[in-house]
Amino acid sequence: MDNPAGRRFRSRDWFADPQRSDMTALYLERFMNYGLTPEELRSGRPIIGIAQTGSDLSPCNRIHLDLARRVRDGIRDAGGIPMEFPVHPIFENCRRPTAALDRNLAYMGLVEILYGYPIDAVVLTTGCDKTTPAGIMAASTVDIPAIVLSGGPMLDGWHGGELVGSGTVIWRSRRQLAAGEIDEDEFLQRACSSAPSAGHCNTMGTASTMNAVAEALGLSLPGCAAIPAPYRERGQMAYETGRRIVGMAFEDLRPSRILSRESFLNALSVVSCAGGSSNAQVHIMAMARHAGVDLRPQDWTDEAYDLPLLLNMQPAGKFLGERFFRAGGVPALMWELQQAGRLHGDCASVTGRTVAQNIEGRETSDREVIRPFDAPLMEKAGFLVLSGNLFDFGILKTSVISQRFRERYLNRPGHEGVFEARAVVFDGADDYHARINDPALDIDEGCILVMRGAGPIGWPGSAEVVNMQPPDALIQRGIQTLPTLGDGRQSGTADSPSILNVSPESAVGGGLCWLRNGDLIRIDLNAGRCDALVSADEIARRQRELPAPPVPASQSPWEEMYRNHTGQLVDGATLDMALKYRRIAEKTPRHNH
Repeated sequence: MDNPAGRRFRSRDWFADPQRSDMTALYLERFMNYGLTPEELRSGRPIIGIAQTGSDLSPCNRIHLDLARRVRDGIRDAGGIPMEFPVHPIFENCRRPTAALDRNLAYMGLVEILYGYPIDAVVLTTGCDKTTPAGIMAASTVDIPAIVLSGGPMLDGWHGGELVGSGTVIWRSRRQLAAGEIDEDEFLQRACSSAPSAGHCNTMGTASTMNAVAEALGLSLPGCAAIPAPYRERGQMAYETGRRIVGMAFEDLRPSRILSRESFLNALSVVSCAGGSSNAQVHIMAMARHAGVDLRPQDWTDEAYDLPLLLNMQPAGKFLGERFFRAGGVPALMWELQQAGRLHGDCASVTGRTVAQNIEGRETSDREVIRPFDAPLMEKAGFLVLSGNLFDFGILKTSVISQRFRERYLNRPGHEGVFEARAVVFDGADDYHARINDPALDIDEGCILVMRGAGPIGWPGSAEVVNMQPPDALIQRGIQTLPTLGDGRQSGTADSPSILNVSPESAVGGGLCWLRNGDLIRIDLNAGRCDALVSADEIARRQRELPAPPVPASQSPWEEMYRNHTGQLVDGATLDMALKYRRIAEKTPRHNH
């Protein structure tokens, strides 16, 4: 690609500094040992980083080890020079005590690479839940041209002639195991059947949600998020992404020129009408804060709660990723929103065109999967923000509230949307697993299960443990779900009706720390309230008499650093000292010798 504007890329400060020829030689020489030439690196062509998130420790993203070849081809063909580098691994299913610790760690590492090395633009490879926000957060901090390439979901899972969605089948099979309907071998077979190929979760869990968010924000090429990992279109998308990032480098099309309040509101709308993950609240807030965009927690309710559920995809619906792709993917969802006047179509994107231009003519061909705006799967299926005397912020994903749950709790004549339940409180997941089947707790369908000690400081990192299932005895009686509440998170693939991400958490003195077994909790979805029916005087007395909240000792240096610098889930659990750093690539680092 020509450089008509004669743009000088930041990598020239490494490889063509007329004031320090000695340093230029030092920077150049070691790149020669794998075949690059001085002429390439001093040519004025942009050096394009490929942030490689795939590895054996990141199975959901491992497809990128192959896709990177096509990204390189696209970069070279468009006139750029590719340089691939590793990103700290993030694997939701395997990382203990939680992969939430890794998002901020990967963010910091990526910031240092993008800032401290001769990289002019970057392809962010994504897939598993937190790889997407980590990359976007870092690109926003550094502010060099960046484009997101998802690795794509796995192929649809099948078992016994039925669709089995990754993650979602785990939670449903757990209940069937507790009810005695299946044995452990059947459980394992179902789990394995749900993961039939390379790729991330094939449900609309956090991985699919966050890659859809990247596309809704305008940071991916149209259609990128939904292409299944093994499909030929995925390799073609990798090639086109490589080509496009070179164009973005010449155009100086940086995140700060794409991301806006309106683009983030588009993302909230897509998550809501897709039945997306409640974890999106945490990650979208973190990305907005690092981008310097004014996004407020209440926006989830004020801007997107009244949106209908349009996507018929597990866990809120029936189908899986392949069918979503064939139905048109994210552009088809955004087209529905635009037709209804619920999309900011003038937002910028990595294509250099507006969002409206990107989705022109992208109406779905499969109305069983993507429903019309005026004939949805569910009305008002967005996220409700709640507050009360127990917390300042909590969020409820309404699209997974089953009809049976609504009839039991939310449809009392004269009290629609309001119910009261007796609290059964657990101090962390270990306490829950040890005591959930204890008959002395006397858990019945009039109870709400409460998890505390699961937030960013208490866990640490905030764990996906709030989607607690009822005692085995209740499940055997046909009661599959109870309301749950906690200061942690839950898997985006779960179908539990939970009040999540409660802030402030109990470990920092939030209201859950004084809650006791047997307290009545009143939940009013109409007013957005969640309150313990405990007098103000009694609350004050409990607070005075409470010991310091129990917080397990940190087990690693990073856990201690994380606890000392990370905020609450309501604000995205970001690192406090990191938010002041924006557009740092505008200043080149000093020489190293």
